[in-house]
Amino acid sequence: MKRSIFHYEIKEVTPYIDWSYFLHAWGIGNGDKGTAEELIRDAKNILLEAEGRYSTHALFALCDAIGCEDNIIIEGTTLPLLRQQHSIAGKPNLCLSDFISPRGDRIALFATTVDNGFGDEYRNDDYKNIIARILADRLAEATASLMHRSVRTQKEFWGYAPTEQLTVEELNREEYQGIRPAIGYPSLPDQSVIFIIDSILRVKDIGIELTPNGAMFPHSSVCGMMLSHPAARYFAIGEISDEQLHDYSERRGMPEEEIRRFLSRNVREA
Repeated sequence: MKRSIFHYEIKEVTPYIDWSYFLHAWGIGNGDKGTAEELIRDAKNILLEAEGRYSTHALFALCDAIGCEDNIIIEGTTLPLLRQQHSIAGKPNLCLSDFISPRGDRIALFATTVDNGFGDEYRNDDYKNIIARILADRLAEATASLMHRSVRTQKEFWGYAPTEQLTVEELNREEYQGIRPAIGYPSLPDQSVIFIIDSILRVKDIGIELTPNGAMFPHSSVCGMMLSHPAARYFAIGEISDEQLHDYSERRGMPEEEIRRFLSRNVREA
């Protein structure tokens, strides 16, 4: 396993912010151009004020991995996963393990975070406080995008796409090779798997703490995996059957009722 830690200044990360998600958090659509421009302008002013006072941080681990049915074995640790069960004509029911070779492969684990306290100076200004909270989430995602680019293109990290030359707009459209599913994404919906990933990654090394429910603190943090397979793509697990729930709980070594709590959007009420 090869681990790397990155520290970024706000100005390094800002160009990688996907402003469409920032506006989506405000419920702003394409028809609200004036409001959108005003919000982005105010957000950029907050970013300028944060420069030199706050930073973002990223942790990356390149690991040996084996795809084994609906599991990925990472550095000898088994990560159980879920598989789609809803049928789409002509398309397979996917699991993230499908993109990891059973003969031996590589996978990357990652986490990003923003300095705790970002935006606290605006706690008495409701408007700026909301902007800062949403910005912190966008900075954590932008940090992941910036780090992922380095991981894909630089051999010292992974370098599986050394000739990539994408614009930020193309990065935001996810035109790069591979995927970066985070915990809580539709293809990786079980928040509790963060404890398995953390046993390998050690997110505390960049200041992230985990609650008993698997939430991260600071809240503006992201954790997940990076897959390099050219055919890898994002998908939603959707609803799973009681049979898969039972199988998954056995592979996780957790009671079904506890698994149901973490997969409330993917299982029917008992």
